[in-house]
Amino acid sequence: MSLHVQKVNHPEDLDKVFAIRKIVFVDEQNCPPELEWEHEDDSIHFLATNNGQPCGACRWRKTDNGYKLERFAVLKDFRGQGVGRALIAEALSDLPEDAHYIYLNSQLDAMSLYAKFGFVAEGEQFEEAGIQHFKMVKKV
Repeated sequence: MSLHVQKVNHPEDLDKVFAIRKIVFVDEQNCPPELEWEHEDDSIHFLATNNGQPCGACRWRKTDNGYKLERFAVLKDFRGQGVGRALIAEALSDLPEDAHYIYLNSQLDAMSLYAKFGFVAEGEQFEEAGIQHFKMVKKV
């Protein structure tokens, strides 16, 4: 497996990111499309490829609260192979040095993965797009 994660700089790569997110969030998880496509222009996007084949995506953006990691999506055939880990590591390393408050909203089954990177659940469980989540904050 030749896994590579890169920051998206070209429109055709952004199309690949959107295609992965559509499959995972809209098709598999039944997220409403109008909730899925927002803040695209404010976000820094990442594309994971395996042997050149697109297999995962994520993004980060600056919010009023800090820096939010979001839209982590890995295609079914590539899950459990370290794609999520590689995406998280790349997104975190791309954040500005002064990014003191880093957070995300994790689906329940992904919490243990984010915890490996120092994220800790905060507050009550909540529903987003019909799926249960916890807010998680990175502790330094």
